[in-house]
Formats: sequence, structure tokens, C-alpha cells
Amino acid sequence: MFENKEGQRIPSVTFRTRQNNAWVDVSSDALFAGKTVIVFSLPGAFTPTCSSTHVPRYNQLADTFKQNGVDEIICMSVNDTFVMNEWKVDQKADKITFIPDGNGEFTDGMGLLVDKQDIGFGKRSWRYSMLVKDGVVAKMFIEPNKPGDPFEVSDADTMLAYVAPQATAPADVVVFTRPGCPFCAKAKGLLHDAGVDFDELVLNQDYTNRSLRAVTGVDMVPQVFINGALIGGSDKLEAWLSAR
Repeated sequence: MFENKEGQRIPSVTFRTRQNNAWVDVSSDALFAGKTVIVFSLPGAFTPTCSSTHVPRYNQLADTFKQNGVDEIICMSVNDTFVMNEWKVDQKADKITFIPDGNGEFTDGMGLLVDKQDIGFGKRSWRYSMLVKDGVVAKMFIEPNKPGDPFEVSDADTMLAYVAPQATAPADVVVFTRPGCPFCAKAKGLLHDAGVDFDELVLNQDYTNRSLRAVTGVDMVPQVFINGALIGGSDKLEAWLSAR
């Protein structure tokens, strides 16, 4: 089993980062001193679970974490700064700070540097998350030590349940639209005014009429889904927002 370092100080490390085409050294103190910080660390940038689930969900819940006392969310990996910078852009994860632990010094200091030579990765981080308060580890969620890449406890929702058990995660919202549709513009405006984040799928760019009929049973747009439920068009969305 990996050592749980709750109650201990995080390692003192200088991270080599690239910012605005210049090298910038960032110390552990600069990242953690006087702050409440969530760190989630993972095996590698651009890898499947990390890209499809781990990073996106922390980014989606970032505002909720910050409303509940978290100052910063850090994604860390044993990758160089160029890779981490490009990964952040690719993930559109603008609410997270990506930190490159290129030499694995921080990860090693946490006792979570593991050998993944069998898959050609060399030394990498075991997957874990932690809550750090003023440089001291307050809580750790370390994935179980078993073969593969387990992803059971270091996810964003588990951390949110610890940080703020009464907090409500933001709704998952998607809007099917088409260019030039005034009712689509109305639906998006209603969501913006209500402070609701959403994904937009555009006709003949992200989906076809066949896809829309298969999912909603109709041809008309917009069609709004919230938490897996079909709300409908802009008028039904307006009614839903008024009633919540």
C-alpha cells in the first residue's frame, strides 16, 4: 500500500514551467503557502482516462470548489511543461493550473512515483488526489494499488463530497442548435443569464437531422437536455428556469 501523507507537509520542489515563451521557475511555496489547494495527479497527459474524465470533471466543478473555499486546483503529471501546456489547451481546461513535475521530484517526495516501464512510460505518478491547506496535506485519496490504472477515488466528485458534502454539482446541460436560429439564440441567452454553463452542438457540424430525430424524436431546434432529461425548446427551457 502507498503511504497516506495526511498531516505532513508537501515536498519542497521547484517546477520548471514555460509561460509566454519564457522559462519561469515556480516553487512549492508559491503554489501552496497560505492557500487551500486541490491537487490531482495522474499517469500522463493526453492519456485516455486522464483526458476523458479526470481533467474535464475537475474543470467542470472548479467554480463549485471555489465557492466552497478552494483557492486553486492543480493538475500534476510527470510530463514536461510543453506537453502540459498543450494538454491544457487541448482540454480547454482554463479553470485548472497545469503543473509539470518533469523530473518526478514532487511525485517521488509524495511516495507515489511508480515504474511503468512495461508500457513504455518509464517513471510516472500513481493516480491520486489531495486537499492541501497552507502546504500541509489535509486529505488524500490514493487509488488502490492493483494492476492497471484504477480510477475509483481520486475523481472530482469524491473530492467535492469531502470538501463540501452539502454542495450541489452544476447541472449538465447541452443545447442542439443550428446557425441563424433566433430561438436557439434565445435559449442560449436564457442559460447565460441564469449563469448555467452548457455545451452547444451545432447542426451539420456536430450532428445531423438524423441524429437529432434519433435522440429527441423531433426535427426542431433548439432542443435542450439537462441532466439527461429532454427539456425541449426555448419556451420550455424558460418555464424550467422559472420553476427551479
